[in-house]
Amino acid sequence: MMRIIVVLLCLLASACANKTDMQGRAVSERKTLQPNVVILFADDLGYGDLGSYGHPYIRTPNLDEMAREGQRWTDFYAAAPVCSPSRAALLTGRYPVRTGQFGERIGVYFPKETGGFPAEETTIAELLNAAGYRTGMFGKWHLGDAPHALPTRHGFDEWLGIPYSNDMDWEVGPDIEGMIRLTQEGKTDEIERIFTTRRALYAKPVAGAWQVPLIRSVRHGTSFKDTIVEQPADQSLITQRYTREAIRFIEESGEAPFFVYLPYTMPHTPLFRSPAFEGHSLGGRYGDVIEEIDSSVGQIRAALRRRGELENTLILFTSDNGPWLTMLTEGGRAGLLRMGKGTTFEGGMRVPGIFSWPGRIKPDVVSEIGSTLDIYRTIAAIAGLDGSAGIDGYDLSSTLFERTPSARKALAYYRGGALYAYRSGPWKLHLRTQGAYGQGPELTVHEKPVLHHLHDDPSERFDVSEANEETIRALTTEIAAHQGQMDVKPPAMDARLARIVP
Repeated sequence: MMRIIVVLLCLLASACANKTDMQGRAVSERKTLQPNVVILFADDLGYGDLGSYGHPYIRTPNLDEMAREGQRWTDFYAAAPVCSPSRAALLTGRYPVRTGQFGERIGVYFPKETGGFPAEETTIAELLNAAGYRTGMFGKWHLGDAPHALPTRHGFDEWLGIPYSNDMDWEVGPDIEGMIRLTQEGKTDEIERIFTTRRALYAKPVAGAWQVPLIRSVRHGTSFKDTIVEQPADQSLITQRYTREAIRFIEESGEAPFFVYLPYTMPHTPLFRSPAFEGHSLGGRYGDVIEEIDSSVGQIRAALRRRGELENTLILFTSDNGPWLTMLTEGGRAGLLRMGKGTTFEGGMRVPGIFSWPGRIKPDVVSEIGSTLDIYRTIAAIAGLDGSAGIDGYDLSSTLFERTPSARKALAYYRGGALYAYRSGPWKLHLRTQGAYGQGPELTVHEKPVLHHLHDDPSERFDVSEANEETIRALTTEIAAHQGQMDVKPPAMDARLARIVP
């Protein structure tokens, strides 16, 4: 009898062991086939604002470690020089002109937008969610604040964040439609008075000057619960709050693969940081803000490490566009690159691009062309999914894992709906040039395009068109082919103009 009991116990132990082993193999297989993805997306952070990209005073040890242990891309680009179009491109892998997510007269989405991100577009969150990923967003959306446009309607299981830029919803003065009416009525003195008042608040931000709401949205099957958690949002704690929510989401994910999209509100002005980071940086208030973001990156990586998921997670850190130079010391810097936010010069669209995946991505500095347009197809590829909807992107995974040359060889620089410049290899051809936010140069449509060799001249100082006419002809042919396959939709952000009567 005792022998029978022993045999039964051995069989039970063997069955349990087999079950545990099977579960372990299942988890291991899931980790192989469905890695986690974390996208950390700064707002208006410049090419030269991190230690690993050359800033002498702003300390970013966590991002520098990511850059040192992973891949730091020197030629990585946002898809647009301003916020809303850039974010739409990241999520879809499609140029903003193809999706209509741009404006000619209104460059980004503003509060009380009745349109917003279109239902017919498929986001990377929708693609991953359909494949069994938990999808969480914690941060700035800026693709429409109407209920149908919110992140949970476009693939995210939950969202905590602000619906647009942190300098909207002014407590005093007219909203965007009021400002447009003043422009239509020619009331330039009144407009200047308003701008003068507001510029002073950017330089010395105070709580309550902006009534931006902090919203929590959760999807329950086919229904949604949207709650204003706080209005105005306490912007001094907003980076901390996003970080805490992202970590909570990671810790609650169980065995399911997860996608975390954390688009920071900062360093878009007005600049706010928590009390712990006041005076933290030699780089002033702007440096304080960047160093708090760096701390957030470190906390998220630590949370992944605690869960044993760091070696199973692709992390990307980048920015939505270049620095807002007219904010002076409250704005960032593009390093040696020319100009900044709003422009199609290098400083407006070339941004930091840091990829990390311990054990998969080996340390390297990559000077190939890459773009946020490529994130859709790259993530789809590593998750074993069909990323063909990201029609304007390329799969960068072979460059990340095998150090092969980037699949992207060229990039189109759009401002609004117009093609301003085009890069192929090291050559960049300017068809139009223009400054932004009151800074020159004035708009010039070049009868003879301006040519730069970016490897020789990353600051775009020297026009070498005279000596390279054959290169210009080749680029012109490429541009014609690009434009021939580009279906430009009407500018969605200008649609509200039809509702404004002077």
